[in-house]
Formats: sequence, C-alpha cells, structure tokens
Amino acid sequence: MSSHHKDLQKLTAAGLLISLGIIYGDIGTSPLYVFKAIIGEGNRIREDVVLGGVSLIFWTLTLQTTIKYVIITLQADNKGEGGIFSLFSLVRRRAKWLIVPAILGGCALLADGIITPPITISSAIEGLHAKYPNVPTMQVVMIIIAGLFFIQQFGTSLVGKAFGPIMFLWFTMMGVLGIMYIVQMPSIIKALNPYYAVHLLTSVNHVVAFSVLGAVFLCTTGAEALYSDLGHCGRSNIRVSWIYVKTCLILNYLGQAVWLMQRSGQEINLNIQNPFYQIMPPGFLIFGIGIATVAAVIASQALISGSYTLISEAVRLNLWPKVKINYPSEQKGQLYVPSINWIMCAGCIGVVWLFKESAKMEAAYGLSITVAMLMTTILVSKFLKRRKVPTYLIWLFLAVYFLVEGIFLYGNLKKFVDGGWFTLSIGLLLFGVMWSWHTARRIRNRYVKFVEVEDYYEILKELSDDDSVPKYASQLVYLTSANFNSELESKIIYSILQKQPKRADVYWLVHVDVMDEPYTRDYEVDFLVPNKVIRIDFKLGFRVEQQINLLFRKVVEDLVKKGEVDITSKYTSLNKRKIVGDFRFVVIEKVLSRSHSLSFYERVIMVVYNQLKKVSISEERGFGLDLSFVTVEKVPLMLADPESVEINRVV
Repeated sequence: MSSHHKDLQKLTAAGLLISLGIIYGDIGTSPLYVFKAIIGEGNRIREDVVLGGVSLIFWTLTLQTTIKYVIITLQADNKGEGGIFSLFSLVRRRAKWLIVPAILGGCALLADGIITPPITISSAIEGLHAKYPNVPTMQVVMIIIAGLFFIQQFGTSLVGKAFGPIMFLWFTMMGVLGIMYIVQMPSIIKALNPYYAVHLLTSVNHVVAFSVLGAVFLCTTGAEALYSDLGHCGRSNIRVSWIYVKTCLILNYLGQAVWLMQRSGQEINLNIQNPFYQIMPPGFLIFGIGIATVAAVIASQALISGSYTLISEAVRLNLWPKVKINYPSEQKGQLYVPSINWIMCAGCIGVVWLFKESAKMEAAYGLSITVAMLMTTILVSKFLKRRKVPTYLIWLFLAVYFLVEGIFLYGNLKKFVDGGWFTLSIGLLLFGVMWSWHTARRIRNRYVKFVEVEDYYEILKELSDDDSVPKYASQLVYLTSANFNSELESKIIYSILQKQPKRADVYWLVHVDVMDEPYTRDYEVDFLVPNKVIRIDFKLGFRVEQQINLLFRKVVEDLVKKGEVDITSKYTSLNKRKIVGDFRFVVIEKVLSRSHSLSFYERVIMVVYNQLKKVSISEERGFGLDLSFVTVEKVPLMLADPESVEINRVV
C-alpha cells in the first residue's frame, strides 16, 4: 500500500474532502427527486404525508445508512478495501453457497449503475422547466451522458480533484437552503419523531403505505458506495464526513417539507414545481440548477468508476469473462473497462429514451439496490460470525435488516410494472453471465486430470539432455492450474512428451493464486529438479493486475542475481558470449468436447460459456503475456471414458 494511500486512511482534512467528492454523489443528489416520488404526480399535498415522509427519510437514513453501513459494515474491511466482492473474499471460505449472494449483489450494483446517471442528471436538468418550460431536457440529458462516458477513456484523475470542493459546496448549499425555510416554520422539527412515520404507514391503506416506502427508499440508495469506496477514503474519514452530509440532507428535506406544508391541500405539477428548486430564491435558481447538474455528473462518475472496479474484481475472481482493462492514469484505483463503458452508455441512453423524464424513472429505481443491500446483509452476518460476535447479536442484526429491507423490497416490487422490470431484467441478464462463467469453470475443472509430477522428473531431465530431439526453446514456461506442487495437469505432460516433444534447458511451471486480500503480490519458488524443472507460485490479490509476463521476468532476474538459476543459452556460440536463452510460454486452452455425460442444465451453461468465450479476450492476453513469445495449444477435455465405448472389428 503506498504512503499516499495510507495517508488517506487517516482522519485528515484532505481525506474528508475526498470522501465528500467520491462517496456521497448518489445519496447526496437524492433530495432532487425523493419528495417528488413521495407526494406522487396528481396527488394533493397532505400534511400527514409530508410529516410522515420526513420522519421516514430521517429514520431510514439512521437505520440503513448510519447504523448498518457507517457503524457496522465499515468494520468489514479487507486490508483497507471495501465493496461486495471484497466482503465475499473475506467470508467465502466459510460456505460455498455465499457465491450466490455475492453474484446477486454485484449484478444489482451494476444494474444500479445503469439507472443512476439518467435519474440524477434528468432530475437536475428538469429544474429548467420552472423558468423555461419548453426546453428539451431529454436531449440535453442524452448529450451529457454520452459526453460523460466518452471522457472515461482519458482518465478522470484531473477532474476528480475538483469533486471534493464542488460536493462540499453542494451539501452546504442544500443545508443553507433548508435552514432558510425551517426558520419560517420551526415546528417542522417535530417530523423527526418516529410517531409520524408510524402514523402515516398505519393510517393509509397498505397499497399507499408500500408506495410511500418505495419512494422513501430512494433517499438511501447511495449507501452501498460508503462501503465500496472504503479503500479510497478510509473508515474514519467516511464516518466523520457522513455526520456533515447527513445533517445537510436532513436540513434540506425539512426545508422542502416546510414549502410543501405551506401548500397543504393544493395539487401542484411536481415536474415544474419540484420542491427542491422551489426553496431556492428566484435569482439563485440558474446557479442552483448548474451546481445540481455538476453534482449529478459527479454522482454518475462515482457509479461508473465503481462499476469498472466491480468488473475488474469479478474478472480476477473468475466471475466474469476476461475483458480488456486499461489504466489511463497512475492514480491508484483508476481504471477503464471499454466493453463495460459502452454497454453502460447504451443502457443509460436507453433508459432516458424509454422513460423520458425522471418521474417515470423513479419506478425503475430502487429495486436493484434493495437486492444488493439484502445480499450485503447476508455477507456481513457471516463476517460478524467470523469476528466471533455473539450469535444472538448476529440474529438480531439479521432480523432487523431482513425486516427493514424486506419491507423496502416489497414496496419497490409494487413499482415492477411501471419500470422496476427494467433494472430487474438487467440484473438477471448480468447474473446469467456471472453464474454461467463461474459454473462452467467448475464443470471444466471437474474433467481436468492431474498426475504426480515426480513420476516424470527422470524423463523430463533425459529429454532436456537428448541432443537427438530438436530444441523447442531454451526456457519453456507452462501456466498450470494445479494447486499443489506435487501435481500437474496430464495435458501439460502430454504437450511436452507427445505433442511434438518439446526439449528445453529448463521447464518452468507458473501458477497464479488469487488471494482473499486485495493487494497481495508475493511469490514462492520450488526447485523440483534443480536447473531443470522449476515451479513459481504467484499469490496475487484480487485487485492486482495479472501481468504475468512482467512478474515472471522480475522473479527470474532475482533468481539469476542470487545465483539460484542459470538462464544462459546452452548453444555453444551463444554460451561463450553469455547470451541469455530464449523464453517461450505455452498456454493450454482446454476445449470441452461434446458428450452426453453432461446434464441438460450443464449443457446449457456450457453453450452460454462458449458464446461468452467468443467475446472475451484470450487467456494469454488476460495474463498479460507478450504474444510474440506465446504458443497456444488447444486440447480436448475428454468427458467420456474411451474404455466404456464398445466397437466390433469386422474380419
């Protein structure tokens, strides 16, 4: 971990400012649309709905964001890193089935990344309707979204430095605007009493109650980001900055509530008279819309960057096809995934085109993130068990949050027909990709045969010294999936001895182990046959780029310096001049042959996997190998035992 990164983990003014800039965009822009969703289009403003709405918002932010995420979930840091896959890496050895909530949660967060930019940017731009009713906001939103995704490829570190001060200005502005209305009706503070929340939910029919809950949930949709960005900001900075953020949010919601209470009994057009913009002084409106738009773009940027990180972790954990990942700047954590960028861009523009205005997008928003929160609850309970927290407290945690999030899930399911189907469909599609890739790998591994490498020491040594066999390479490197030093895939032995016998001075076996820690970068060397067969085990964190070409070269250089290995060419003319021998990597691609030994479900999984394989990058590119030194050999995985096949010879 760099010293700069360690500094961010401490409580500092810079750390607090960075926290404001990259964590709270989503949750910080929710006042743009939450009260619009609670009141509902075409409904009269009712005092009990306004007071109950504020009360529900306050207690949702307290229970869901403050207690669950800021106090409890932030404890689950994986060597300083957070996020659902970091959490999964911490607890995955406790039970195999935990892969299901991890994948579900990851897919839900990715689906959320497609709906958040359209709703936040639309809500900000629609503020122009108050002054310019005929402005084509839909087209403006599409242009902003397209521009936002276009600049991702150049890196966002320069713009990112301005995020903190802008978001500080945004939250301060919201707090001040709220206070300006609270002083007009100080009694609005009583709305923080949970009585008004309970009264609202019990005094209306259950359809209205769950509709209100689905709208209220929008106030906490960015809570997952608090945990996901733990590694960028540190626990202390997040906890302290949240106090300021929550205060400003509540003040703004109370200010909007006063404006609504002053119009109790009236029916207003919320698209034109959004309470968020109505509490702004008329002369301040354009500036307010401007900063709201910038805040919405920052919120979208945080979701986009978070999606890249999520995909890169999924690739390392073998939950997603290998895709090209670029590193546009030297800044830690800055990465760009072209395929995901353009898929998300198309998805976001599709959302704007499909729903047209933020009021209709609200129906699609919330459902996926509720699922992500429920999955985090399951994984956190396993983390608490690992921490040896008393069992009764873990059950209390599960009971409270299954109840709270279950109610919110039910409330959001009511919006399924109006738009919830969209994010659910996106989430299920992503789940299909992740689950198929993960399951196919398990099916393939089931048919990989391993042999005792010790049985082949003598023949490998003899082959290496056999001048009658043309030399294939001075240093021959194989990537192996065998977890134990004593084993090796039978296909590698087949490749060396039978598929064009490959004579080499030294045979290297390279194994990559993805560790539960995020930034581990260790290796072990085992001299199976001194100067003939050498195995290197890389232990890389799930956030470390697998540049095996560079890492392997560095290890070999260290071994040469220490005199543990000699890589000088054995060719007489080159040896006397101490010229280093050539290196060649061999990547064995296992191809699944057709067989009836797979079940129907497994055959479907393999069909999906084979289609995904076509769009993913190759194994050698995925491992960062120099393609000019790589040989790819395709070998079939025999699913049927040849001895079980009967055939008659005709004389």
